[in-house]
Amino acid sequence: MRPSEDIERLIRAEHWDPFCVLGPHTVTANGKRATLVRAFLPEAVEAYLLPGDQGTKPVPMTSAHVAGLFEATVPPMGEKPRYRLRVTDRRGGVTERHDPYAYPPLLSDFDLHLFGEGRLHRAYEILGAHLHTVDDVAGVRFAVWAPNALRVSVVGDFNGWDGRRHPMRSRGATGLWELFIPDIPEGSNYKYEIRPRDHDVPFLKADPYAFAAELRPKTASIVRDISRHRWGDQHWMAARANRDPLSGPLSIYEVHLGSWMRVPEEGSRWLTYRELTERLIPYAKDMGYTHLELMPVTEHPFDGSWGYQTTGYYAPTSRYGSPEEFMAFVDAAHQAGIGVIMDWAPAHFPDDPHGLDRFDGTHLYDHQDPFQGFHPDWHSRIFNYGRPEVRAFLLNSALFWLDRYHIDALRVDAVASMLYLDYARKPGEWIPNRFGGNENLEAIEFLTEFNIVIHREYPGVLTIAEESTAWPGVSRPTYAGGLGFSLKWNLGWMHDMLDYFGHEPVHRKYHQHHITFGLLYAFTENFVLVLSHDEVVHRKKALLDKMPGDTWQRFANLRALYGYLYGHPGKKMLFMGGEFGQWSEWSHDDSLPWHLCQHEPHLGLQRYVRDLNRLHRNEPSLHQADFDWTGFQWIDYNDGEQSAIAFMRKARDQANFVVCVCNFTPVPRHGYRIGVPAPGWYRELLNSDAAFYGGSNVGNWGGVQAEPTPWHGLPYSLSLTLPPLAVLFLKPS
Repeated sequence: MRPSEDIERLIRAEHWDPFCVLGPHTVTANGKRATLVRAFLPEAVEAYLLPGDQGTKPVPMTSAHVAGLFEATVPPMGEKPRYRLRVTDRRGGVTERHDPYAYPPLLSDFDLHLFGEGRLHRAYEILGAHLHTVDDVAGVRFAVWAPNALRVSVVGDFNGWDGRRHPMRSRGATGLWELFIPDIPEGSNYKYEIRPRDHDVPFLKADPYAFAAELRPKTASIVRDISRHRWGDQHWMAARANRDPLSGPLSIYEVHLGSWMRVPEEGSRWLTYRELTERLIPYAKDMGYTHLELMPVTEHPFDGSWGYQTTGYYAPTSRYGSPEEFMAFVDAAHQAGIGVIMDWAPAHFPDDPHGLDRFDGTHLYDHQDPFQGFHPDWHSRIFNYGRPEVRAFLLNSALFWLDRYHIDALRVDAVASMLYLDYARKPGEWIPNRFGGNENLEAIEFLTEFNIVIHREYPGVLTIAEESTAWPGVSRPTYAGGLGFSLKWNLGWMHDMLDYFGHEPVHRKYHQHHITFGLLYAFTENFVLVLSHDEVVHRKKALLDKMPGDTWQRFANLRALYGYLYGHPGKKMLFMGGEFGQWSEWSHDDSLPWHLCQHEPHLGLQRYVRDLNRLHRNEPSLHQADFDWTGFQWIDYNDGEQSAIAFMRKARDQANFVVCVCNFTPVPRHGYRIGVPAPGWYRELLNSDAAFYGGSNVGNWGGVQAEPTPWHGLPYSLSLTLPPLAVLFLKPS
C-alpha cells in the first residue's frame, strides 16, 4: 500500500495498523538518516514537536493532510524516541502531551501464545485498562479482544469520543488490540469504537475486562486502579486455606444489597458499600450466620435482572460505591468472622448494545445459530464454551474475584441450563452433540476446568452449583467423573418442604413421604438446603404467607420448617427477610419491612433463627458429617398418622449426637415415646414452641431422663411432650 493510501485509510478511521503512519519513522532526508514524526491532531491549528533533550528548540510541524495530520522531520532519535507534542487548538488553548505512537507493543509473545490457547489464567492483568508507566511517562495501557474488527480505537472524555484519534495496534492472529495512551488520569471514562468488516458504521462497546463502569443508564467503562486497598484479613485467609469447609458449620444469609435496607428519608436510596459494612455485617454476625451470599454484584444495566444479566464480569456494580469500597466490605466481613459468597452468572449474557453481544460485529462470545446461542427463557445470549478465548474470559472472571476481592465462594447460577442443549427448548429447537445426545459437552468441559483450577489455586474456596436436575456427580471430584463443585443446591428438598408445609396440618398425614423422601438421596451430593429468593417472588408469596392457618399457626409452621432445615443433613441457606417473617413478597425496588421487627411474633422468629444459627455452630453433630450416612440415623419416620418424625444427627465421634423430634400438627403429644441409644439426662437444647420465640411454651421443662425401655430398636427411650407445630433438639449430658 502506498503512503498516501495509508494516510487516507487512517483519516477515514479504517486502518488496522495506525503505527505504519503515525509516530516516529526512520527516513532518509538529503542523503542522511532522520526521524519523521506524524501525529493526527484534528483539533489543532498549530503543532510543535518537542524533542526529549533539554534545551532543544521546538520544531514546527507542517500539515500533511487537511483533516489534521501533522508531521516534522528531525535528526535521528535512536531506538527509543521520546518527545512531546505542543498543540494549539481552535479555541486558542495550548496543551503538551506525549505521543501514544512513540511506544512499542507491551503484550509479550508468551502472553499472546497463552491467550490464544485459552490458558492465560491472569488475563485481567493485561487485558482491559491498566494504569502504567513507560520510561517515567504515566498513562493507561488498553488491550481488547476483537479478532474480526477492521479497526479498533479507544475513545473517551480525553479525546472527545473521536474514534480517529487513538486507533489501536493489531496483534495479528490472536485478535488482540493494544495501545498505551500517556497522560490519561485515573477515573477517565472510555469505550472501544469498533469498525466491523461487514459494514461501514462503527459502534461503541464497553470494555469486557473493565474494573469499573458508570451507573446505569450510562454505560462507559472507567479507568480504575484496584491495587490500593490494604487488606486486614490475613488471619482469615490463612485459616481458610487450611480448613475443610465441608465439615464446618455453613449457615448462609442470602442478600440482595439493593433491597436489604434502604434510606427512606433520602428518597429510598440504596445503602452504599460503606453503609452496608456498618449495618449488614454486624447484623449478620449478631444473627450467627457464617456466610453472606450476595446476589450478583457484577455490573448490570437492568435492576430487574437482580444482577443475573451481567455486562461487567470484572466490575463490582457502581450502584453502591467504588471497587475499593467493595473490597473494604469483604475485608470487614472477614475480620468479623463472616465469609462472602458471590453469585456468578456464566450461563448467559444480555444483548445490550454496549455489552458482549456481537462485540466485534460477529457472534464473538456466543453461538450464531439461535438453537445454540439464544436462551428462550431469558431472551439472552449463551456463551460459546467451545471457544478457548471465551472459556478463558469466564475462567479469568472467576479467578479475578477470588484474587482481587478475596471472595470465599462462587455460587454458579443456572448450571442446568449450561449442561443441557435442550434446556427450555422444544423438539426440533436444539442441536444434538456429536454423539447424538443432549449434553453440552463444551460446557461440561468448561465447568470441570473451572472447578479444577479454582480448587487448585485457592484451597478452602467453595464452588456451589445451582443445578435443579438429576445430573449425577455435580459435587463429586472430577477425577471420579464428577463436575467438581464443592456443593449443590438441593432444590428438590426445597420444593418438597414448601409443598408439605403448604398443606393444612390435618392433611399432612397423606404427605409424609415429602418429609422423608429427601433422605433417600441426601448423601448422593454435597447439598445446600436452600430457601432462596426464587421462592418469594413472582406471586409465589413470602414464606410466612405460604404457611396455612391463623397468624399464630403460620409463625409456628415457619419455625417448624426452619427447625427441620437446621436438623436435616446439609448446609443451610435462608433468603433475607425470612429470618423475621415478612408478609409481602420480596421486591428488588423496596427495602425489607424492618419495622416488623418491633413487634411480636416477628421479633420472636428473629430470636429463633439467631438461636438456630448458634446451635448449628456449637454442635458438631449438626454440621460435621452433613454428607455421609454416619452423620444421620432415623429413629422413626413411620408415624404419618400423627405427622411426626424423629432422628439423630451425629458428629464424627459417634458418641456425640443430637436428637431431633418434629411434630407437624397443632396437637400437643403427651407421653410420646422415642428410642435413644444411651442412658442419661437429655437436655432440651432448643424448643421452637418456647414463648421466647412466640410459641405456646409447651415442652419438657428443660429436659427428660432416658428410661431403660427399649423402643424403635434402641435400648433406651424418652417419654416426651411434643409441642404443637414444633421441633425439639435434645442432647444427652
